[in-house]
Amino acid sequence: MTSLYLAAQVRELDRITIEERGIPGLTLMRRAAEACVAALIRKWPEPGKVAVLCGSGKNAGDGFIIAGLLANRGVQTRVGLVGRMPEADSDADAARRFCQDSGVSVMAASEAMQDADVVVDALLGTGVTGRLKPEYAETIGMVNRGGWKVLSVDLPSGLDPDTGNLRGGAVKADVTVTFIGRKPGLLMADGPEVTGELVFADLDVPDDVFAAVKATAALLDFESLLRRLPPRHKNSHKKSHGHLLIVGGDVGMGGAVLMAAEAAIMTGSGLVSVATHPANVSAILARRPEVMPHAIGQADDLKALLDGSTATVLGPGLGRSEFGRVLFKTVMDSYKPLVLDADGLNLLSENPRRRNNWILTPHPGEAGRLLSTRVNDDRLRAASELASKFGGVALLKGAGTLIAADGEVFLVPYGNPGMAAAGMGDLLSGVIGSLLVQTGEQLFAAQLGAAVHSLAADLLARSQGERGLLASELAPQIRRLLNP
Repeated sequence: MTSLYLAAQVRELDRITIEERGIPGLTLMRRAAEACVAALIRKWPEPGKVAVLCGSGKNAGDGFIIAGLLANRGVQTRVGLVGRMPEADSDADAARRFCQDSGVSVMAASEAMQDADVVVDALLGTGVTGRLKPEYAETIGMVNRGGWKVLSVDLPSGLDPDTGNLRGGAVKADVTVTFIGRKPGLLMADGPEVTGELVFADLDVPDDVFAAVKATAALLDFESLLRRLPPRHKNSHKKSHGHLLIVGGDVGMGGAVLMAAEAAIMTGSGLVSVATHPANVSAILARRPEVMPHAIGQADDLKALLDGSTATVLGPGLGRSEFGRVLFKTVMDSYKPLVLDADGLNLLSENPRRRNNWILTPHPGEAGRLLSTRVNDDRLRAASELASKFGGVALLKGAGTLIAADGEVFLVPYGNPGMAAAGMGDLLSGVIGSLLVQTGEQLFAAQLGAAVHSLAADLLARSQGERGLLASELAPQIRRLLNP
């Protein structure tokens, strides 16, 4: 899997490379600049006039060399400086001298951008913390209002590399070239909105350097996960592929449990039963006769279904009335493998408990109630805390869905804003439950389920657009993806 590193970890990788492997910092700076120039020319073969915006940190060194390299290729280039000149005899100062020797003029950022076609953002790097200083905020605002083509160096200035949150604003790039280690903030929260096309350059850092620093998270890959899904035995029958029980659907919320059930049966669960309010039974039978709905009037009605199932999904359309609370308590008293979603999570926040054989699938609001904190301030930490506090596997939904278990965190690199629609979570719980009863592997079911769910949404959005994407449209696409 592809590793993800926090900013402090990337700085440690950088230190080890320079101090312990003897590769000069200026050499790494040159390689970074060359990677940016290559990406810029590949994206815009005739870039026209280029303004390279440099701040006061190490990113400025990259920017000065980029400007010099472009000028040496005959590209009209100017440097716009924000902040102070580099410290004398530093690597960044050596880069500035190379830029100067290449005939590039240094001026105010606003002047450099006046008639530019492309802007290179080398303002701020990973070492910046806190809110933007006024001069940087002003320059970033000018970049975003100007309509230029933009390439960001390492990360869009103003983006937190660890959390994906904005420090009061960030450059919105068309291309971002990031170095040495991929930063999780580029791939979650507001990161995807401002990063644009993401290009990675390892700068030829030796492999053994990466072995010295444990990554914070790993990027999931759908194709790799799919290869782990076992093929069906030719002598199998429906019970060979698990019996999933889906519990939920109070009055007026039957659609949620129906979508979860339909997703489960269409993604390979051998049997799917639904324990729901009597009002929903006829609609489920009419829509999907392959699903077995059961009207639940009291706890004993549910206990028999639990005994006959492989695993349970609890929460879609459950509600928090007396009906939902009875179902919640009954399922919790059984110790079957469980996917807990929606109001199942809200009821859990009222009565916290820990167990190791479940998958929790909260969105940020539900996760906030479980942890009594704002999770979007640091999604990586929140996902880890969910798994640590409640046990099992925690799947934190959102832009850059995170999956945490046993001290590890994984990021789903698929998905789009069209998924911000009713029913998407219900569908996901059904897919994960289906994969759980087929494989018996909690973490794998969560990983593959989340990846295929988001990838299916991407494929549909590509052909039909994000606006108006329906959750119920995803199940057939997911089935196709699981049957390559």
